Amino acid sequence: MSHQAQFQSAIAQMHQVVLGQSALIDSLMIGLLIEGHVLLEGPPGLAKTTAAKALSDSVEGDFQRIQFTPDLLPGDLTGTEIYSAKNERFDYVPGPLFHNFILADEINRAPAKVQAALLEAMAEHQITVAGKRYDLPEPFMVLATQNPLEQEGTYALPEAQLDRFALHVQLDYPSAETELAVMRRVRERDFQKVEQAVSKEALLAARDEVKAIFLSEDLERYLVALVCATRTGHRYIEQGVSPRATLTLDKAVRAHAWLNDRAHVEPIDIQTMLFPVLRHRLLLSYQAMADRVTADDVIQDILNSVVL
Repeated sequence: MSHQAQFQSAIAQMHQVVLGQSALIDSLMIGLLIEGHVLLEGPPGLAKTTAAKALSDSVEGDFQRIQFTPDLLPGDLTGTEIYSAKNERFDYVPGPLFHNFILADEINRAPAKVQAALLEAMAEHQITVAGKRYDLPEPFMVLATQNPLEQEGTYALPEAQLDRFALHVQLDYPSAETELAVMRRVRERDFQKVEQAVSKEALLAARDEVKAIFLSEDLERYLVALVCATRTGHRYIEQGVSPRATLTLDKAVRAHAWLNDRAHVEPIDIQTMLFPVLRHRLLLSYQAMADRVTADDVIQDILNSVVL
């Protein structure tokens, strides 16, 4: 079975578990392919946790869910050194970050020191305890969730940490037909089991294949022009995105083309991935908030104004 066929098998299995969330499943796979972390935002009960668990089940690796709370400490993520009376020394006990797939549930409920510890893990794939550095396992992917409706007891994520998420996926309520199907499945306890479909070797090979996807010079310039348009004085943008957005978008459009069985990038790949790559990186102005303009509205305006 080809590497692409393995991924398609994993996607098909995830669709059997997570109904009506195609964009979510595709985004998780793209994040996996580009070695990126994914931020999932939406009201409770939209299968964010289920999707994260299904992804880890379909790919070789282990899964760990961490519930973020206001009283969480950095050591609760990284682990800590504990004194051993028997050995008369401090021994390091690894924390829950030492897994391949980390679900950071309600990430915005934890304070700044915890976010700093997680940021090091996301950015460097390592953690530091008592001045010693420890490498995290590969692959290492953080899937974080946050509820946009509830603000009490939450901490806004710093811009530097938001920028470390490759993709920001916004989830909405399912259609009536999808919700009916979910209700019947739960009532009948018809739960699908996700089997491993992608090995670590296949994942590494697939990442190399994604890097080889062809992106023409015209589309390269189009991609960069879209990113640069966020920095040219748009009335609703306080601060444009960094070059990290350009690099992430370049990877994401190639992964999107690869998943769609194409050896080259097309404009639709760029136009589709522009939203999840940019929406959490744009700093909107007060005027945008006053006019109830969202990041997606601004991105659509940029798409309409930049001509290929």
